[in-house]
Amino acid sequence: MKQLLIILFFLISFNCFAQKPKVINVVTHNRTTIICDPATGSKSYIKPGIFPSIKTPIRKVTMKVTLGSPDSLFTAHWDYLDHIKLRKKGENGETINYELGRMLTPYGSIYNKGWQWQWKVDVTDFAPLLRDSVEIEYVHSGYEDKTVGWALTIDFEIVLGPPVVVQLGMTPLWNASYKYGDAKEKIEENLLPIDFVSLSGVEISRIRIQHTGHGMDKPKGCSEFCQRWREIKMDGKVVDHRNMWKDCGDNPLYPQGGTWIYDRAYWCPGDLQVPDVIDVMTEPGKHEVSLAMEPYEATGNVQAVENISAYLFQYSKPTHKVDVAVDQIMVPNNEQQYARLNPSSFNPRFVIRNLGYENLESVTVIYGTEGFPKEKFNWKGNLKFNETAEIVIPGAIMSKPGANKYTVKLSRPNDAKDGWRGDDQMTTTFVSPDVLPTNFVIEFLTNNKPKDNTVFLLGEKGDTIYHKLPSELNMNTVYRDTIKLKEGTYELGLIDSAGDGLQFWAEPKNGDGYLRMFDMKGDLIHTFESDCGNEEKLSFTASSNFVADKTQAKYAFSLYPRLVIDKTELNIVSNKTSQMTVLITVNGVVHEKHEYKAIKNGLLTYSLANLPKGRIVLEVFMDGASKFKGRLNKERL
Repeated sequence: MKQLLIILFFLISFNCFAQKPKVINVVTHNRTTIICDPATGSKSYIKPGIFPSIKTPIRKVTMKVTLGSPDSLFTAHWDYLDHIKLRKKGENGETINYELGRMLTPYGSIYNKGWQWQWKVDVTDFAPLLRDSVEIEYVHSGYEDKTVGWALTIDFEIVLGPPVVVQLGMTPLWNASYKYGDAKEKIEENLLPIDFVSLSGVEISRIRIQHTGHGMDKPKGCSEFCQRWREIKMDGKVVDHRNMWKDCGDNPLYPQGGTWIYDRAYWCPGDLQVPDVIDVMTEPGKHEVSLAMEPYEATGNVQAVENISAYLFQYSKPTHKVDVAVDQIMVPNNEQQYARLNPSSFNPRFVIRNLGYENLESVTVIYGTEGFPKEKFNWKGNLKFNETAEIVIPGAIMSKPGANKYTVKLSRPNDAKDGWRGDDQMTTTFVSPDVLPTNFVIEFLTNNKPKDNTVFLLGEKGDTIYHKLPSELNMNTVYRDTIKLKEGTYELGLIDSAGDGLQFWAEPKNGDGYLRMFDMKGDLIHTFESDCGNEEKLSFTASSNFVADKTQAKYAFSLYPRLVIDKTELNIVSNKTSQMTVLITVNGVVHEKHEYKAIKNGLLTYSLANLPKGRIVLEVFMDGASKFKGRLNKERL
């Protein structure tokens, strides 16, 4: 009760000041080198952090997690399950150890020095605990040796302001790895219902759950590679039912040096999992929450587990009757998590969230690029508390060459004054799309599965200017088409309905394809990534004044096959002649080095018959800079 009074006092005080949010950052791990412990399969990295005191009102906490190539080691290879935990002493002297986030590491063997990737997740539910001195523990699993690792950074971005709701209580639910499909230890015997008492003043019970499946049994490949449902009930009523499966072919982090495209049990390699959040309106008194998995029994190699971390938070009625926030700007945005959507020439895309206890039915949206006239959109809908709406507005995204800023601002929610204006506005930075000629050639080589592919060119109004449909395509065929456009903005896209791109190293039977663009002189101006999973797109501005920059080299590489017995072929296409070096390494040790004094286009064959077993990587340097890195796997004769 004392904590509640303190929060309410500062909530009132905070509203007396201008509603401009103040943001502070608490960095615990700062490029901390993390490696595996093969002896135990787990290694902890604990760092302290000094967070705001309980007297400081917190609006939102975002945990940013960055993995990069370490300074003195090779980048780690495998997709391991890592946990990020909060550690501190509780009010009664007990040790608190709660999972804040769950990282599934990427296949990093093709990433060079200087590479890094950042993910973000909202951890505001833990704000009452992220106070004063806190230890943050990163638990890295796996069995790789000490020659490979990651550079880890954990940065808590804290927005100060009135809390959306006041937390009145918290109950840990299920926090363990539970056997699944094991007839000797049935999961329902461990996932028992949990009773809790809803405190006075509580209106919302929030279930926050991280859940991933692991293991590889028979017959279904559970839990990593099997679909199965999960159901959550509150007082016997189903409040959440979902299929625990995730499409990995649209991962923003691609390509990776492993089987990154294969869909998995609610996770993908190279991803900071976003937890499921289920809000249930509850009255004071006794309640029961339960979790059930789809019934299943394995017949062989019984090893499946469901790794679950779940908590129940009890919240007051939302602080404000009317309260809306800009939750995300997805397009335009330079952030890595939106890499598949950007740069974009048209159709801005963003998300709004209702944070008030009154349903959000309308709001005015003001949006646009800095330096250009702002535009207005009147949104109408019906959002309950904490629900979101994605808004896509047809039309061009204005920009100047290079870096730009884009702002979305909300006003007059439900034709009323917003409860807190500090999150009504968001600004992103973005880079303008490439400028290309109005006339160019599209060159498309199909692989052995052309019926999976579609190539299309769209105009600013969404009109289709050019396409290659699956019904029009033959296997292993090169299609060259000359495109003549008016000046304007366009989008060229490739879709693979099977989710395995035009080439994937683990599926050599599918063949090798590519999509490239050339100017009218035959010089390369853009190449698509063949190992792209579900799709890839290129937004660009077509200009009749386009002049090719002869100093900027463009390269296209193809390495096939990558699952090899004795040899592989490297195809190079470029717009300028360069000095090339090819290194072939096995487990990080250079076994072959090939140098070429002058090369622009070529097809080169490499024998791998005499190489030892291990992880083979072929890396290409053009004029001294690494431009391509491909993983190879050697099969036995």
